[in-house]
Amino acid sequence: MTHAISWYGIAKPTPTVVIGIFDGVHQGHQEIIRRAKSYGEPVTVLTFYPHPTSVFAPERTPSQLLSLSGRITQLLHHGADSVAVIEFTREFAALAPNAFIEEVLIKQLQAKHIVVGANFTFGAKAAGDVSYLKKVASHYGFTVDGVELVSHSADVVSSTRIRKTILSGGVELARELLTRPHQITGPVIHGEKRGRTIGYPTANVDVFPNATIPTDGVYAGWLTVGEQRWPAAISIGTNPTFEGVRARQVEAYALDRNDLDLYGQEAIIEFGWRLRDTIKFDGLDPLLVQMKKDCDRTRELTA
Repeated sequence: MTHAISWYGIAKPTPTVVIGIFDGVHQGHQEIIRRAKSYGEPVTVLTFYPHPTSVFAPERTPSQLLSLSGRITQLLHHGADSVAVIEFTREFAALAPNAFIEEVLIKQLQAKHIVVGANFTFGAKAAGDVSYLKKVASHYGFTVDGVELVSHSADVVSSTRIRKTILSGGVELARELLTRPHQITGPVIHGEKRGRTIGYPTANVDVFPNATIPTDGVYAGWLTVGEQRWPAAISIGTNPTFEGVRARQVEAYALDRNDLDLYGQEAIIEFGWRLRDTIKFDGLDPLLVQMKKDCDRTRELTA
């Protein structure tokens, strides 16, 4: 059975194929693509969606570092000529390693050079790995390159490590491991509009499902809508200074912009630095004093 591929970029098979989930497209993933580019031929990145864990153990599905569209954008940005996405289903997961090679890598992708991370596994019950690929390479007429994992600060760079770092508020380290600020996306929705009444109108973002959202606090970063990107003070939390019970919100104030109407538009929030914890203030005045300090610090950091 042919498993349908959705194509992005130049939308056709290329001689060099990179395989993986690539959530985050972090330093290690970028090194795999660089190795693939060294063959001097166009590169296809084969990736899968949704995450395999969501099929077999939904309750353990990790949060995403990037939406699928964000992942595709980053893969193309870092050198992929094509991105091929296969829907990960139980049927697909049941393919034996040789069936995956024959039906996907050979028949559909026409692979001549296969580049993967050293810990790559595939096929039913993860029975295939780099050693298996090398063992059968001559039979199928392709070469295999297993790229060693990249380390940073004496630890391996991985999506799991980055996820934990972000969830604990460590957006500065995450920025180093990703080589860019961590981002979350979603449409701008109507909130309580309190920010507008106190001089700090915020874009309240309905973040895409299962996003990796940093722990509650105030951050400095950027807000992008369309082709416009502004330095922004970002707040995550429940606004404890004000009375009432409210849901956790992610909102960003584009510095010195009180004239924006962003409702309904897709927004990207990027996290550069963590400024402080969320605090319950004794009234509006001390909150406004602190918000001015947050904005001044954001202006310095993003200059």
